[in-house]
Amino acid sequence: MVLCFDIGGTSIKYGLAYDPGNEIRFAERWEIPTEAARLRGPGIERKIVELTAALSGRQELRGVAVSTAGMVDPASGKIVYANENIPGYTGCNVKAAVERAVHLPCAVENDVNAAALGEYAYGAGRGRGSMLCLTVGTGIGGAAVLNGEIWHGHAYSAGEIGYMLVNGKPFQDQAATSALIRQVAQATGQSLDGRQIFQRARQGDAACNQAIDTMCAVLAQGIANCLCVLDPGMVVLGGGVMAQAAFLRPRLMEYLQRYANPYILAHTTLSFAELGNDAGMAGAYYLLMQQIKGAVK
Repeated sequence: MVLCFDIGGTSIKYGLAYDPGNEIRFAERWEIPTEAARLRGPGIERKIVELTAALSGRQELRGVAVSTAGMVDPASGKIVYANENIPGYTGCNVKAAVERAVHLPCAVENDVNAAALGEYAYGAGRGRGSMLCLTVGTGIGGAAVLNGEIWHGHAYSAGEIGYMLVNGKPFQDQAATSALIRQVAQATGQSLDGRQIFQRARQGDAACNQAIDTMCAVLAQGIANCLCVLDPGMVVLGGGVMAQAAFLRPRLMEYLQRYANPYILAHTTLSFAELGNDAGMAGAYYLLMQQIKGAVK
């Protein structure tokens, strides 16, 4: 068994995972509040060590796999940058703390990168050599898997495509779920969540349909830009709103045909994430297994 964690600003999900037949499964799983404001980064680091020590006392573990918010140097496990969602997290090193305390191998990766690895190894991207993963939520995150490995970039910030400019404005300010909710609120005066917006759109609500259409147009422009740079072969879209795949696919393809280079688009598969909230832990698990096998350093 491997103990997997997914550390976010609101909650910490964790579970005991294994992979029979190259399919990841969880024997047990739990979720606790992160308490980021109270514990801060060092306190969260201690919490991960405490949970690991407690579980290793009753379960033989092969290692610990961590998907986490923040920019990560995966070789050292250090959090090189984290925003205010987890105060004091920059500079923390969960990998070193776990390995020192419980003497188990530990792998740590940024949550979007880990989700991409999870989809690559066990989900929508299985069998592909290269893929681009986008997670659409409060913001937009991105990760590129090239020849089976995450492309981290010089400063471990490759894939931060939410900050990319589209139409002169940050991509995520126009195409994230938060932007969709904001546009609907401006048009209707009502505060609806993503699920409600899609439900109303299916019922013919003009404002909701227009907001979704706008989101798809900007998403397509951002994806088209990424295709020109990476030529990934597959684009996998994740995040809660992307569960509406049947509704979104035709709209996205219509705009991709308008904005993307036709030759590149013809050689690119558009897919939607399959692992849901387990993607980050699945990717961290895969990374740990690769480290244990000596495939990555």
